[in-house]
Amino acid sequence: MGTEPLQPHASVPGDDRESLAMRDVVRVPVRSVPRSPVVCISSESLLAGANEVQIEHRGALYRLKQTSLGKLILTK
Repeated sequence: MGTEPLQPHASVPGDDRESLAMRDVVRVPVRSVPRSPVVCISSESLLAGANEVQIEHRGALYRLKQTSLGKLILTK
């Protein structure tokens, strides 16, 4: 993939922005870092029939609670 110069911004009459246009900027390809697949766990399996569970993460305790409307709230 080659580099292509960007097109300058359109000039507005009476505007001196052309000297600030991006005509000298080139596009550089960005390398993406491969990510491991995201694990999907259902809320039903986390809650196991309860409305609230505690999750220990790196020494801190969090609460995952299901509201009466079925929404999830995670608090520390």
